[in-house]
Amino acid sequence: MKFETINHTADVGIVAYGKTLHELFENAASGMFSMIIPPDKVKEKLLISISIDAHDLEELLITYLNELLYYYSTKKVLFKRFEILELSETHLDARVSGEKIADHEILNDIKAATYHNLKIEKLADGTYKTPIIFDV
Repeated sequence: MKFETINHTADVGIVAYGKTLHELFENAASGMFSMIIPPDKVKEKLLISISIDAHDLEELLITYLNELLYYYSTKKVLFKRFEILELSETHLDARVSGEKIADHEILNDIKAATYHNLKIEKLADGTYKTPIIFDV
């Protein structure tokens, strides 16, 4: 399972999963954008490189997701594919692809990824999971 949606009183959220931290970050971004628009509605016409530094892994994840939301809200881009190229505790390089918002119907207009209940956990089987709540 890549992610599952969770109920939250006023906002929306997901629990993202990954066999690796790379996959966890990719699935978190995929889960966030699947709440904005069904992924099968988005084509890969644009390719954007993203590089982020943060103080720790949780801050890196939230900063990465909010960087993607920056492109969504200011440059009107929807993303479909998320590839983490390099990831450490404090640095991330990613390549994402998608297309400009045209006649797409938006399901949820997500404003920001939050730190509410955020905790990246390594499970007994070696996989990772984290809940993420989004402001709508």
